[in-house]
Amino acid sequence: MSEADTSPIEHCIDVNGDTLVAFEWGREHRGATESVVLTHATGFHARVWDDAVARLDRRHVVAVDQRGHGRSHKKPFTNWRDFGDDLVAILRALDVGGAVGVGHSMGGHSTVLAAAAAPDLFSSLLLIDPVILPPEYYGGSEPIPGRRGAADHPTARRRARFASPQAMIERFAAREPFSLFTERALSDYCTYGLLPADDGDGFVLACPPAYEASIYMSARSNPDVYETVARVAAPVTVVRAMEPRSAEDFGNFAFSPTWPGLAASFAHGRDVHLSDHTHFIPMQDPALTARLIAGGR
Repeated sequence: MSEADTSPIEHCIDVNGDTLVAFEWGREHRGATESVVLTHATGFHARVWDDAVARLDRRHVVAVDQRGHGRSHKKPFTNWRDFGDDLVAILRALDVGGAVGVGHSMGGHSTVLAAAAAPDLFSSLLLIDPVILPPEYYGGSEPIPGRRGAADHPTARRRARFASPQAMIERFAAREPFSLFTERALSDYCTYGLLPADDGDGFVLACPPAYEASIYMSARSNPDVYETVARVAAPVTVVRAMEPRSAEDFGNFAFSPTWPGLAASFAHGRDVHLSDHTHFIPMQDPALTARLIAGGR
């Protein structure tokens, strides 16, 4: 991507009275080829895609801060379907359609919801280790077996305050999974993942730990997801990371949460298994991510 494309335009969009944020690169390339729409994982934000975006040649790109993340409003959600509704509203406001929809983790789930609700938004989907679990998982009533509520989830106890983005980088640089990120991806994650604290003392996580935990705890909140999958007519590539090897691995975010049979559940699905990559593919391997977006390996 050219130097002129590297600083995105920030859009603040009113969605039902709350402000959601999206970033846009390469406006001058809009219409020359399909736009690319990027939707991040739980706990992340739009700017974690910067390293991959910089490797895309002459493309119009939009990346969203999902509600509760990044610069978007910390509006509550009823269930995961709300994230899909938000994505539709953002793209309608930006008049984006016929795009390559790229979603990572929970962002993949959101992208599927948006594609089913508004088929004109996307010409194809690239779902990078989406959180769409085995069909039988959605039959239970508890959010996550063995946990009573969001406060009981490990992410709710994350450190939320840092003196500076650099302090956050230094704390995470040697810790997995962050140590697997490229240097730029880690820097972007920390730089854009913090907001000035309201009391003026340093910075706080843009996605509050309790909010992040509530998303994980509500993973069963869209029991009709496979009915939604069946309505997606566009071609879909499902990229899966390394599979869990034991029951203990299911609690480790490095392993894939994606049902291996997901690609076959789409009308036009293709499965790509990256057994040597963790769940954090966009930050671990932005070069590969850019190639996948461009349609190659």
